[in-house]
Amino acid sequence: MLSAILWNPDPIIAHIGPLTLRWYGLLFMSGFVVGTFILSHIYRSEKVSPRWVDVITIYVLIGTVLGARLGHVFFYDWPQYKDNLLSIFKIWEGGLASHGATIGIIFAVWLFSRNNKFDVLWTLDRIVLVVAVGGALIRIGNLMNSEIVGHPTDAPWAFVFPRDTEHLQRFAPDQPVPAGSYVVERFRQPNDDVKVTAQLAGPTVTADSLVAVPRHPTQIYESLFCVFLFVLLYGMWNRTRERTPRGQLFGLFVVLLFSFRFFIEFFKEDQVAFEQGMQFNMGQLLSIPLVFMGLYVLWRAGKNPENPYGYAPRDLAEYEAEEAAAKK
Repeated sequence: MLSAILWNPDPIIAHIGPLTLRWYGLLFMSGFVVGTFILSHIYRSEKVSPRWVDVITIYVLIGTVLGARLGHVFFYDWPQYKDNLLSIFKIWEGGLASHGATIGIIFAVWLFSRNNKFDVLWTLDRIVLVVAVGGALIRIGNLMNSEIVGHPTDAPWAFVFPRDTEHLQRFAPDQPVPAGSYVVERFRQPNDDVKVTAQLAGPTVTADSLVAVPRHPTQIYESLFCVFLFVLLYGMWNRTRERTPRGQLFGLFVVLLFSFRFFIEFFKEDQVAFEQGMQFNMGQLLSIPLVFMGLYVLWRAGKNPENPYGYAPRDLAEYEAEEAAAKK
């Protein structure tokens, strides 16, 4: 019987001169690349010029990064940053929060819609399809970083994360070690990278051994749920397209995503020290108002008789005419 899956990939793909290419960064940006194809298909299907895709992608990219970073700073780690505000800009050191990204995306879409005569809920109804794909890829990025791990479990699909140094454990010599655990050793290499080795642990270990125990792969749970959301919402949009009730997809996305986020937090280790002893952690507390916001939007979806489906510039024909003229 499989007792656990050892997960020990290097989060760094390659060093290119002074730059470090990481799986997380690649997967983060892949969400925007894949998203442009999805959004272009949606816009063309609804007679909206795909040239708007590049514009909104820039808005959403900036909103995502700024919102995620500021969300981490103010929701999770303000004491560390308040006396060194310049460190807020050191995004490469890590520290992004999905709730902050959500707020940033909503603000970015509102700004884009106001500046370009799109209905904000029409735009949000389509952009959540892209966000679902991006969320799935980002959680795989978290998996590649061996971060945001779950509580210990004896489930046969459990993962062992030897690179997650914050949650390595020590056991007394007479204390039994969970099946599927690994003894971890870390070696710093000449280029300052850390090599991690893991040996399957026996029933007992020495007192100074660092042990990685099997845990819930919560990153995979969340990634798969984002895939489910994409399939669900795309299917709903594909049936109604330009007659999709205004706010329906956005409201449903927010309700389902953050209800699931509230639930899945019970399976995760605390992200920051102040969460210890809290009945609900910060991720859960931040999810509650977003769920209620989504419920309100969902309740109101399509009920405005003067604007039941939202609006956008239906300028595909104009765009295609310009393309044809440019080729002559």
